[in-house]
Amino acid sequence: MRRLYLVPLLGLMAGVLLGFVLKIPIPAAYVKYFGIAVLAALDSAFGGLRASLEKNFNDRLFVTGFFSNTLMAAFIVYIGDGIGVEELYLAAVVAFGVRLFRNLALIRRHIFRSRGWE
Repeated sequence: MRRLYLVPLLGLMAGVLLGFVLKIPIPAAYVKYFGIAVLAALDSAFGGLRASLEKNFNDRLFVTGFFSNTLMAAFIVYIGDGIGVEELYLAAVVAFGVRLFRNLALIRRHIFRSRGWE
């Protein structure tokens, strides 16, 4: 039970490995959408890992957050493309990037504290 937090991490690594092995081509028109979807997935995965380490993981919150974040980010990209402001996707990139690095820092701190390295 103590190593349960490794499951999301192993799933993330398996997905990345499959992505490198399968090399599925993505049409140029969808590259921004795919990039945002990957950031949203990474944000959710690291957020879930952090919640698991803090022992307050909620599977419903994780799944709904994953899909709502991905859909909202894709919608922002779509709206930006529709109104001719293609750089609008950078708002989602910045938001997910900040959250991703924040979650990573909190995970690192939690691991350091639990091992007595701090």
